Amino acid sequence: MPQDWLPPTQYYATLPKQIAGAGVIFRDAHDRVLIVETTYGAKTWEIPGGALEEGESPLAGARREVREELGLDLQPGRLLAVDWVPPRPDGRPALTNHLFDGGVLDEKQVASLRLADGELTRFTFATRDETAALLRPHLARRVAVCLDVVHTGRTAYLKNGVDPTGTPTSPDCA
Repeated sequence: MPQDWLPPTQYYATLPKQIAGAGVIFRDAHDRVLIVETTYGAKTWEIPGGALEEGESPLAGARREVREELGLDLQPGRLLAVDWVPPRPDGRPALTNHLFDGGVLDEKQVASLRLADGELTRFTFATRDETAALLRPHLARRVAVCLDVVHTGRTAYLKNGVDPTGTPTSPDCA
């Protein structure tokens, strides 16, 4: 029985939709993480980053978001984690988020940070415990894993901020 194949444009239209994002984990000399407070929604704390534009690579999107949000034009470093977040009841499709290492910002770089007008209200550097209190739970888990793997050279695969394979991320657990 012959298979009826769809033309590519029709076939691609049948595929499930997902969104993709990218963020950057910046640290200070005390290994605290840079977080930013947003003006939209419930004024939540986030890491620098956001949604990718059509056809944009995760690395390029991370760099663009940091430039737009903080006025900092730095090439992010290696990929620390990929986090797949399932669809939400509010209709948001599944999200694949890529987290890159932004390295340690020195005092001059921190002084040069310029928050995006209308998008961000402030920034701070937060300890692991502070991020657990300030960030939404899945994002706090994601950041904690990134802090674990940044010094190991490994990349973590996460589902909603948790490694579904059970692979230890902390160097103490390896």
